[in-house]
Amino acid sequence: MISIIIGSNLFTLQVYKFIQIYTNTIPKRIMAKEITSRADNYSQWYNDLVIKAGLADNSAVRGCMVIKPYGYAIWEKMQSILDKKFKETGHSNAYFPLFIPKSFFSKEADHVEGFAKECAVVTHYRLKNDPNGKGVVVDDDAKLEEELIVRPTSETIIWNTYKSWIQSYRDLPILVNQWANVVRWEMRTRLFLRTAEFLWQEGHTAHATKEEAIEETNKMVHVYADFAENYMAVPVIIGNKTANERFAGALDTLCIEALMQDGKALQAGTSHFLGQNFAKAFDVKFASKEGSLDYVWASSWGVSTRLMGALVMAHSDDNGLVLPPKLAPIQVVIVPIFNKAEQLSVISEKVLPIKKQLEARGISVQFDDRDNFKPGFKFAEHELKGIPVRIAIGPRDVDNNTLEIARRDTLEKKVVASDTAVDYIVDLLNDIQKGIYDKAFKYRAEHTFKADTYEEFKQILDEKGGFVLAHWDGTPETETLIKEETKATIRCIPFDNPQENGVCIRTGKPSTQRVLFARAY
Repeated sequence: MISIIIGSNLFTLQVYKFIQIYTNTIPKRIMAKEITSRADNYSQWYNDLVIKAGLADNSAVRGCMVIKPYGYAIWEKMQSILDKKFKETGHSNAYFPLFIPKSFFSKEADHVEGFAKECAVVTHYRLKNDPNGKGVVVDDDAKLEEELIVRPTSETIIWNTYKSWIQSYRDLPILVNQWANVVRWEMRTRLFLRTAEFLWQEGHTAHATKEEAIEETNKMVHVYADFAENYMAVPVIIGNKTANERFAGALDTLCIEALMQDGKALQAGTSHFLGQNFAKAFDVKFASKEGSLDYVWASSWGVSTRLMGALVMAHSDDNGLVLPPKLAPIQVVIVPIFNKAEQLSVISEKVLPIKKQLEARGISVQFDDRDNFKPGFKFAEHELKGIPVRIAIGPRDVDNNTLEIARRDTLEKKVVASDTAVDYIVDLLNDIQKGIYDKAFKYRAEHTFKADTYEEFKQILDEKGGFVLAHWDGTPETETLIKEETKATIRCIPFDNPQENGVCIRTGKPSTQRVLFARAY
């Protein structure tokens, strides 16, 4: 505490109040300085924002994260919406073990090769006190007969289970989803985007026919696209992965690809047609209607907390988060401006009925009546957290029957009559949701290019970034060569790809369509 003695105690108090009022007029600038600008260092801006906005923290375990309450509230909204969509398409939730016997991974060669380098392995089941008095050590006598893999994905243990669930066509289809955590031992990590442990959902379905499994694979990638565009406000491109980029053990992988504000792509969801690979690996057969014994057909699909990273990077700015209203934990915040308890009482009487009306229409509202922070600090804090709509109301507003309403996405403010505020805010939230999507769509359109030569291709990647549509000769070798030389990968072969004759940008060999390239997370 600072004491300023200039004559009388009364004058000292006035000086202190002046200092207090002044310092609360600059919190927005102070908070903004804590966040690196996107133009200076986009990667640091992202890390700063995730931490300063209270979404997540690094943990004591290298490569793992702590998802904080505000960040988890966003994930819960994502989870709730997706879970409803899954159930509307006939799926049920189940749960399978975290630990998978190592031998299971040996049964599907492509699968084990794809995940072997990322697996965490449990070798012992007990600790003991160190005989030298240095804490605890692994008990060498407690070695497992067979090592256990900490779940990197669940195909193997689920298909081992399905063997006992499936005997005939009457047991099909099985439409199961699991909400779980997984571990993939990443060496270079970044909060939400790539961590050693993360949260996700994984759907695993079993079908009597190839056509049903392919239909399921296609259906679920469109569920993801609908969620990304209509809830996250992130435009995505749907397409097929190349053979090099497919999920390990899949015959085909479908994906949704989004473009972030730094011009890099981010894979936001995948859906896999597994054919009969896992059914054959675990001997899962069924008696068909015709009496034959056939292997089951399969799909799997998933999204993860990586979507949190996409949400931050696609929309936010140098002032903080910009959240689409449909996913914001708090959609509207009310900040009363008062100096005395009597003023707060009058303001509350005026604004709390509006809060109740908004909540009755399904809108989440926070009334921020904290008396230990000034309005300027609150405005900056709520802006940092990306709350879509802010209402400010003081004694003069009460007298005039008005509210000041600010929108987070454009930072525009408008004075609105109190008796029309509820309808105005409902419409405003819809407008913000659409406006955020339109802005992201415009950015993607302005950063999607065509390249006809390799030099042009490399120049676009280096100087502009974004998506590049270019011809490719269709071989894994050329795809790998382009990746090694430019760090760009084929993100997908878009579903709506027009057929056009051309030549591969790298080899000059004939091509019938352009594919979508980008540097990516």
